[in-house]
Amino acid sequence: MQAKFPSESLTILTDMVLPGETNPLNNLFGGELLARMDRAASIAARRHSRRITVTASVNHVAFNRAIPLGSVVTVEAKVSRSFKSSMEIYIDVWVEDRESGTRAKANEAIYTFVAVDDTGRPVEVPAILPQTDEEKERYDAALRRKQLSLVLAGKMKPEEATELKALFI
Repeated sequence: MQAKFPSESLTILTDMVLPGETNPLNNLFGGELLARMDRAASIAARRHSRRITVTASVNHVAFNRAIPLGSVVTVEAKVSRSFKSSMEIYIDVWVEDRESGTRAKANEAIYTFVAVDDTGRPVEVPAILPQTDEEKERYDAALRRKQLSLVLAGKMKPEEATELKALFI
């Protein structure tokens, strides 16, 4: 199986915030943003694996900035690292100022997807070859996040989490 670059899975969804998608403060509902991020992440995972993919977890979501009614929102997702059958998808959310057109980062998230066959059994996915500095940072951090998740779930002993331990030595 040939490794792939993160850029090959890049998925960009751009949409406008409409009145039915906002809370009483006229900002985009968090759940609506989560759904948009999940769709973008799903497409990125599918592009990388060329298989059916399912959401395994939402590892991190940061709602750093409100997204007001009428804003143009862009969700960018790409695979940051793959493991045996799972893929970490890093998502950046951008909001475009209505008057100036400048973009600012509003939110980010990290999702994990698993590639499956037609019966729902996990299947192997290609490795990732990060190219940019940001892709390399996200790639390295993905292993630490995976180890932390396994330790917290009781599936890995803390002393086996070598990448995590390296942070504290």
